[in-house]
Amino acid sequence: MNRRIFSILLLLLALVMPQSVAASSSSEDGKVDLKGIIFHHLGDGYGWEVPFSHTRRIPLPVIVKAENGSWHCFSSNKLVELVNETDANGHEHEVAHNIIYKADDGTNFMIAPHASANKNKVVEVTPLTADEEAMVLAKADSISKADGIELAEVIVDGYSNDHGHFYKEYRPFDMSITKNVLAIFISVIVVFFMIMSVARWHKRNGMKAPRKGLGFIELVIDFIYKGVIRATLGDKAPKFAPYLLTAFFFILVMNLLGLIVIFPGGANLTGNIAVTLSLALLTFIVTNVLGTKHYWKEIFWPEVPMFLKCPLPIMQVIEIFGIFTKPAALCVRLFANMMGGHMIVITLVSLIFIFASFGYVAAGGTTVVSLLFSVFMLVLDVLVSFIQAYVFTMLSTMFISMAQIGDHHAAEHEHE
Repeated sequence: MNRRIFSILLLLLALVMPQSVAASSSSEDGKVDLKGIIFHHLGDGYGWEVPFSHTRRIPLPVIVKAENGSWHCFSSNKLVELVNETDANGHEHEVAHNIIYKADDGTNFMIAPHASANKNKVVEVTPLTADEEAMVLAKADSISKADGIELAEVIVDGYSNDHGHFYKEYRPFDMSITKNVLAIFISVIVVFFMIMSVARWHKRNGMKAPRKGLGFIELVIDFIYKGVIRATLGDKAPKFAPYLLTAFFFILVMNLLGLIVIFPGGANLTGNIAVTLSLALLTFIVTNVLGTKHYWKEIFWPEVPMFLKCPLPIMQVIEIFGIFTKPAALCVRLFANMMGGHMIVITLVSLIFIFASFGYVAAGGTTVVSLLFSVFMLVLDVLVSFIQAYVFTMLSTMFISMAQIGDHHAAEHEHE
């Protein structure tokens, strides 16, 4: 038993270490850019990081529509060039530089540099004429002097600043398969096979209970359906159970995959507010589109004293405002909790390299403490992954129930 626990701890440490390696190479001057590491991990990208490397990535397809209306599809590795550079300490290491990709029709694309309004996004760039370049350089120089920043960091609207060399910039319509998009597809496939495996088992074996992994999945389905969905919605549970169960397992799989640093994990989907907003909007649509007539009556003409709803529609405004606060709460709750967990783990691991500058003794002691706390936080995040999926499903069930229970009250009122 002790050997098994030790093996699990080693596995968790192995999953933590790739991020640690990334942290150690995140700055050219040898200093750890903690802010850059956190936002790099939480952000999206046109490639999937290779384990134990901060520069090499699994290329993904870039699909964009240029300004002239033409569509282009190419690999993201055509936008990056790997070169060997020597840092301030004399150590040679591999660095990834963004380069310009020239399509067959002469259209140029690149990943916008940091000194751009569309940084880290694929943009179409056009070289400037001599007059345009002189005008842009003069404007950038004035901004540089006024704000006290270097010319290479100046952002001029409509232009990409590539280390002081400017290009005219156009943000194309982007349909690329980014890291987060691919991670969503992977999560969908995992959920599909999980649920269909249970369905196939019962199709072959009738009502016989499955064991091991399938048994655990069925246990979770039964727990969510009976303990949350049916307990709240009653006889309307079968109508909404497919959506609610799908939402629960989808969020759970995304949470768990986000805790794994290496492929196919590592994409912080539920720490991306666009993903959580989309999930909240689905609950918003199901709640309001399938809401009963009594539900809408209570919103536009609630049973309150007349002076609260006419001539000033005070209660109507409050009720309509409440329609939108519910999905907002779902979105922010899931986003904040999952993003916070990832940030804590990254910060704890980064402490190893921050204290490394104080000497071997400080680095050694910090390494042990940081790794122990990181493992503890990863284990805690596994629990949080289940809790957040459960809370999202429970709140969604409650909101849907509030839009359905009106029929029952109306029937009781008519009976009386």
